[in-house]
Amino acid sequence: MNPNDFLNIKLTGRNRRLLNEWKAIDNQLQNRKEIRYEIRRKNESGLPTAYVIEYHLQSICGVENLEHLGEKGVVHTPLFAEKFVLWIDIPQLFPNIDASPSYYFRTVDDDGFPIPHPWHPNIRYFGMFAGRVCLNHHDTYASIIQTIYRIASYLRYERVHAKNEPPFPEDLKVAKWVLEQGEPYGWIYFDQNE
Repeated sequence: MNPNDFLNIKLTGRNRRLLNEWKAIDNQLQNRKEIRYEIRRKNESGLPTAYVIEYHLQSICGVENLEHLGEKGVVHTPLFAEKFVLWIDIPQLFPNIDASPSYYFRTVDDDGFPIPHPWHPNIRYFGMFAGRVCLNHHDTYASIIQTIYRIASYLRYERVHAKNEPPFPEDLKVAKWVLEQGEPYGWIYFDQNE
């Protein structure tokens, strides 16, 4: 099935929004090599309510000497990966503003083994919420495709909020690394035009 199969079907307001999101994602990502999608779950009408987004972009996935993070005098050179897997779950009450989709990177594979996930102050790296993406900005509820692109800009380090002030970073340890080592050594400028 594809979005065009639903063009002549009467849909509820929620299902129309789900269809519009799917059409936008399909249209924007169908010919992109660096960002791909697949549908992970559909509702009873056959419309997507969960997606898997694969980012094929080089980004930081951790740092060397992680066990000594925060210790004075220890240098934490970044480690890189080239594939990251984002899951998007759309709640039942979407598109209500109080029921926005959740975005989180997988941190383990299907067998429970750790996989690279982003090292970015706006994405949780440590703890039980590892992989959660912080999107506390007024323009992140506009559409799912815009959020997918916004997250790509996180991976490229084009958008970084590391200061411990509103809207606050999602991961304070990573934010501290960005401020104390990532920016001063120029490590976060790996994928930006000079």
